[in-house]
Amino acid sequence: MKNNFINIEIERQSMQLNLDAAKTSEERNKLGQFSTPFPLAEDILRYARSIWPDNTPVKFLDPAIGTGSFFSALNSIFDSSEIRSALGYEIDSHYAIPSAELWKNSTLKYFHGDFTQQNPLDNENKCNLIICNPPYVRHHHLKGVKEQLQKSTLDSSNMKLSGLAGLYCYFIGLTHPWLADGAISAWLIPSEFMDVNYGKAVKAYLLNEVSLLHIHRFDPKDVQFDDALVSSAVVWFRKSKSKPEDAVLFTYGGSLNEPRVSKFIDRNELLKEHKWSRFPVQDIRTNTEQPKLKDFFDIKRGIATGDNDYFVLTKQKIQELGLPIEHFRAILPSPRYLKSTTIEADNLGFPDIEEQLFVLDCRLEMTEIESLYPELFAYLQYGIESGVSERYLCKNRKIWYAQESRKHSLFYCTYIGRSDSKDKKPFRFIHNKTTAIVSNSYLILYPKTHLLSLIENNPEMSEQILNSITEITGQALLDEGRVYGGGMHKLEPKELSNVPAEALQQLLNIYN
Repeated sequence: MKNNFINIEIERQSMQLNLDAAKTSEERNKLGQFSTPFPLAEDILRYARSIWPDNTPVKFLDPAIGTGSFFSALNSIFDSSEIRSALGYEIDSHYAIPSAELWKNSTLKYFHGDFTQQNPLDNENKCNLIICNPPYVRHHHLKGVKEQLQKSTLDSSNMKLSGLAGLYCYFIGLTHPWLADGAISAWLIPSEFMDVNYGKAVKAYLLNEVSLLHIHRFDPKDVQFDDALVSSAVVWFRKSKSKPEDAVLFTYGGSLNEPRVSKFIDRNELLKEHKWSRFPVQDIRTNTEQPKLKDFFDIKRGIATGDNDYFVLTKQKIQELGLPIEHFRAILPSPRYLKSTTIEADNLGFPDIEEQLFVLDCRLEMTEIESLYPELFAYLQYGIESGVSERYLCKNRKIWYAQESRKHSLFYCTYIGRSDSKDKKPFRFIHNKTTAIVSNSYLILYPKTHLLSLIENNPEMSEQILNSITEITGQALLDEGRVYGGGMHKLEPKELSNVPAEALQQLLNIYN
């Protein structure tokens, strides 16, 4: 029997490659279709075997089965005599029709349909093992179905998801009534739920509605999917009520069965911690009252133009086109082109750098522009004819060529970066002595009133502030940010706000 499944698995892998190749990466991204490599599926089922209760027949469910990687791994690890039933659902006929044919002589009941619209099984037929790599569909692709999914998930699992949650979160909640008491669930999902705001509802479910057993987070540099730059985790839980004294195993790096780092974290500590990705590499926070950057700065993202190629021009290009410089604002180049951490100003207040950049930001109506600035009017007409004005951000503005209202600031921080070690900082702080604003590849740190007053009275202080925030360790920044596949780190405004800033407080104590 095992040999038969080996042959089917060889056929399945070949079929998977052909089916994937028949779709564009854009199509599969939109539907969140990232197939599970068989070695990873086997690793997950091998772990399931290690925690599976003796003499308990398997009643298996994969609600997003695709070509059946997990079912194939189930038959590789468990004996056929141990598998009482197996169910799979697949919404996409492109995969469902050939996959159903592939498994037609097996114990798998393969259904072509949308799992989120199915009615749960009766008590006698409920499943006791769910293994799933749910579709990674972003929230903006759920228009038209999001409200119903939110309601169904709340009814099924008491999981109250925000509108920013991806489809994989709904799958976790919607399977709850399919689970028999004591059932084991394993979910191969993006690890971002451990840190982001929409993940709060998922974490509340894991801590309150079920017993969370184990979270394994793969090293972000070890991408699990060839076609998706996403940092992955496997989440294991049992359908039983959690207890206050429960502890959860967190593992990191290596494989699920042979992780590099492991540590048990008390459930009560997880209730207090908003960044679960710090475990198991970092310890539980002990000092939560220390000063943070939000105590000194209001932090916002830089502007999103909607089309940098159209809106951001060099000074030379503006002059060539005869455009009015007074309707442009100086803007810093992308971080990779900015070599210095202190940006000096020229005699006009613009950045004293080799190639000055400016962003179009005009508040005049088109009729005024036509009479006052014919060259600018012609440039805007080109923007309309080429479709720039119909881009999402542009068409949702009151004036499509007017940018977000953002003042320049003395301090900026890069929004995205890479780090190969805890000592290498993925983010840079910039001291801006110019009138330049920044794009959304930066975060803006606006000094709060009390700090701004100190700077105005002590101009030399701004350099000292830069030195103080530059002292923030790379690990402190990584602890608050989020990581994606390939080792790419990002910091959102709220995350940078929560970074500890003890050195800055010590500096202010000198001036206060």
